[in-house]
Amino acid sequence: MELTVYLAGEIHSDWRKQLKEKAEAKNLPLRFVGPMENHDRSDLIGEEILGPQPNPIYRDEAASSINNLRTQILMQKADVVIALFGEKYKQWNTAMDASAAAALGKPLILIRPASLHHPLKELSRKANVTVETIDQALDVLSYVFEE
Repeated sequence: MELTVYLAGEIHSDWRKQLKEKAEAKNLPLRFVGPMENHDRSDLIGEEILGPQPNPIYRDEAASSINNLRTQILMQKADVVIALFGEKYKQWNTAMDASAAAALGKPLILIRPASLHHPLKELSRKANVTVETIDQALDVLSYVFEE
């Protein structure tokens, strides 16, 4: 059995690379999907496809429509969603993706530091499991495969 894991979270750090390397080291049968990690491509995809937009608001809306379509398709095909909240970046997209996963009934693992317990308390209660580290999230998935 292989699980498809949607990795929701900021795209500015290498947390996905770390998680994938650790999953491979544990020999977990996981396939990973997620948002476009090329920030410029993500921001400009609307204009790339639809042409120049009249102002930055329309440019953002055009890109958001296409990025939301991508997220919806990939998340619906995923078996589980891991949403990582860090302390460095604003996490609106992560919150939106985690909420969408909960609304879709997707199993959801939330990774967040203890310092974000209070601001994420409601979302943590919607998640199946809330952990503080990538390693703990992978331990949860590893447990799924135990016989």
